Amino acid sequence: MVHFYTGNGKGKTTAALGLSLRAAGCKKKIFIAQFVKGMHYAELDSVKLLETIELKQYGRDCFIEKEPVIEDILAAEKGFEEVKKIVTTDDYDIVILDEIFIALYYNLISSDDIKKMIKSKSHKIELILTGRYAPEDLFQYADLITEMKEIKHYYNTGVEARAGIEL
Repeated sequence: MVHFYTGNGKGKTTAALGLSLRAAGCKKKIFIAQFVKGMHYAELDSVKLLETIELKQYGRDCFIEKEPVIEDILAAEKGFEEVKKIVTTDDYDIVILDEIFIALYYNLISSDDIKKMIKSKSHKIELILTGRYAPEDLFQYADLITEMKEIKHYYNTGVEARAGIEL
């Protein structure tokens, strides 16, 4: 199956990581590709404790508040090239493309490339794509779409990202 976790609310990456935690408990092999992200997040340390999960980041810092530069584009392209190969094999049970829709939104990856990648995936792989701004033209390629909707968020009151919750 193909899952999309999108929307402006908190929880897209958290949902994907939760699914990977559940799958690891069933001895499934998981590959997580984090696009746009290059900063240290606690999940980088957590997945090291689980032998069936591999996580790679294909970003530098986080450019969300500014425009991407050539290094950001090259990092995303490198990651996407690796992922396109991975999804055609039976090496993993689950492949998560975290923040792939943000990479698409910033034109680091094309919608057509995502469509081709989904079509080429092994039937064995459960594929999860996350990030804000999932375009409707991709919806037909998903078996499950969950939209996280922000109703209230403590960021708006000045609360900074906290270790173990957002970082």
